[in-house]
Amino acid sequence: MNRSYNVVLALTITVALGLAGCSDTRHGAQAPPPAVSGLTVTAVKVSDLPETLDVVGTVRARTSALVSARISGTVSVLHVREGDRVRKGQLLGQLDSKENLAQATGAVAAIDEAKRGLEEAQARQKLADSTFGRFKRLYDEQALTRQEFDTRQTERELAHQAVARAEARLRQTQEASRAAGAMADYTKIVAPISGIIVAKQADLGSTVFPGQPLMTIDDEGSYQLELAIPESQVRAVHAGTPVQVQIDATGSSFSTRVTEVVPSSDPASRTYTAKVAVPQKGVRSGMFGRGSIALGSSVKGVRVPRSAVFERGALTAVWSVGTDEVIRMRLVKTGRIAGDSIEILSGLSDGDRIVTAGMEKAIDGARLQTAPGGAK
Repeated sequence: MNRSYNVVLALTITVALGLAGCSDTRHGAQAPPPAVSGLTVTAVKVSDLPETLDVVGTVRARTSALVSARISGTVSVLHVREGDRVRKGQLLGQLDSKENLAQATGAVAAIDEAKRGLEEAQARQKLADSTFGRFKRLYDEQALTRQEFDTRQTERELAHQAVARAEARLRQTQEASRAAGAMADYTKIVAPISGIIVAKQADLGSTVFPGQPLMTIDDEGSYQLELAIPESQVRAVHAGTPVQVQIDATGSSFSTRVTEVVPSSDPASRTYTAKVAVPQKGVRSGMFGRGSIALGSSVKGVRVPRSAVFERGALTAVWSVGTDEVIRMRLVKTGRIAGDSIEILSGLSDGDRIVTAGMEKAIDGARLQTAPGGAK
């Protein structure tokens, strides 16, 4: 029995020693955090920031032309597609209008008939003038009665009236022919301005009517961002008000000013439209844009260099340096962008230190190493 007890005791001591050895391995002295240097660290400062109104809008061409049908007909020819660039006066398509073709043909025939009528009237007038001359000489020689003379004189006057009517008829048919020719020109779909086809509302074979839109052309020379201003803030926005604009599609950001505020509101959204010029290239009608409009007052806030902010997946963060000189990733919420700086809405306080340069060397949990002389 004592022998069995001694065996059990020996095994127990062996296991205990083994566990103690494992515990020493797991809880032994940890390796110190890595040290990094070559970083620029800046203290965050709360300052007065311009109070702004953040709004959104849509890019539009400053000059846009809606090409519409001027007569009824069927679209028989289309030379352009959406995205094509066109010149002013360029033929874009053709309408097939049988009615206008018939009118033009009829007008030509009417002119020919009117010319023949005038020629006949002029011939009768010439004969009447000649006859009247002979009868007048006879009347002067008293070889003709007054009644016969009056008859020839009346015939002569009627012949002159017939020529006048024939000339008027010819003028009318010529005017009708010109009108028919103009109507024939209306079958041509012509570009009123130079630009790019941004929309096509009619296809080949479509039946169209006067005033019906066929396509839209934007002048690529100048674009503007149309911002929606709430009616409660419209009094603070006027021509000349500074605006910071961001176009998401192009990734561009620039400063500009309001050029116009439309005096009437949209009854559906209760907003007014403020227009700002977009000098950037590569924009197109319909692009989404943001505007930060300066209201003339200021609020307390924090701004940091844009280069200090980075993204990890869906998170936005900065590298912060604590009082223990340890670098940590700190989540922040950003706001308006102004040039090379960005507003921090939450996540940083006055006096916090962040890395603003050398960020590629920063490691979460690393210790900031101070080089001799105080450099980081």
